[in-house]
Amino acid sequence: MRVVGFAGYSGAGKTTLLEQVVRLLATGGARVAVIKHAHHRFDIDHEGKDSWRHRKAGAQEVLVVSDIRMALMREFLAPREPEVHALIAEIDPATDWLLVEGFRGSDLPKIEVWRAPSPDFDARPARYPDDPQVRAICTDATRDRLPVPTDLPLLDWTDAPAVVAWMQAHAAAFDYCPPAGASAS
Repeated sequence: MRVVGFAGYSGAGKTTLLEQVVRLLATGGARVAVIKHAHHRFDIDHEGKDSWRHRKAGAQEVLVVSDIRMALMREFLAPREPEVHALIAEIDPATDWLLVEGFRGSDLPKIEVWRAPSPDFDARPARYPDDPQVRAICTDATRDRLPVPTDLPLLDWTDAPAVVAWMQAHAAAFDYCPPAGASAS
């Protein structure tokens, strides 16, 4: 399995880019999975549905399954930051590409999605100067507009086919090897 993180601030365009990257990889025949870090309370369940009722009754895990889909909902006993390697262990190992959105502080190799300040986007610091795991910068900026000079590859954030081509050309850099001691939680 190849694992690549997509890191950047909210509003930088990560989700839009990932949607296109997923579509391109999948239509090319790859098995693709996504782990998305949600910063806010979220729920895939709806009040009154059976699975919601089971969770509200106290079930720590509820697995909903049909002939075409499965969803596992797990309640944490106490709020905690999920560990990305434990989440990766939950993914089907037959996956070709696992795209991880968020977890910008993780030790995964990643593509930073960085946007230049504009009237509709406030300035945000770049991660690449301090994060050795950043392998490329997907941006709307030219090299001379980056906040810190770098020799990292620049990818056009509006050109998903070029992003996928770069990922495939550098696929070996994203081969996943779990760290010692990493396990599912």
